Amino acid sequence: MNLRGNTFDKIDKRITYWMANQGIKLLRISIGLIFFWFGALKFFEGLSPAQGLAVQTIDVITFGLLPEKLILYGLAIWEVLIGVGLLFNIFLRETLLLLYLQMIGTFTPVFLFPGEVFTVFPYGLTFEGQYIIKNLVVVSAGITLGATVRGGRLRADHDTD
Repeated sequence: MNLRGNTFDKIDKRITYWMANQGIKLLRISIGLIFFWFGALKFFEGLSPAQGLAVQTIDVITFGLLPEKLILYGLAIWEVLIGVGLLFNIFLRETLLLLYLQMIGTFTPVFLFPGEVFTVFPYGLTFEGQYIIKNLVVVSAGITLGATVRGGRLRADHDTD
């Protein structure tokens, strides 16, 4: 017995099938837009809220060998390339590799600069800390997208009730 009713059930199935058919594409495009947008902001001084911490982190892990502008523009190009790869579904394996490497860099300030990330360790986050922690969703999206590069897909079961 269907407690929700046949009309609800039919609509629910159609929506579920649509989500299964479009979800991966929408995830890829939305993450691509985020990377493209955030990367493009780094080309314009002061527009990226993460700019200072990103430069500081890369400066430390490269032992101060790179000039600030090179760090900033390099990161901007890196992120824009990830965005373009995801938006246009090109070189997806390579794009996801760049994404995963960038995510490692994104989480590095948690260990190098905990005072910049936490107001109260380990749960009170600064704005920069929130910016970093939200990337857990990006990592999960990258894993989900990575599952599709060899033909994996999201599928709705036909009759689960």
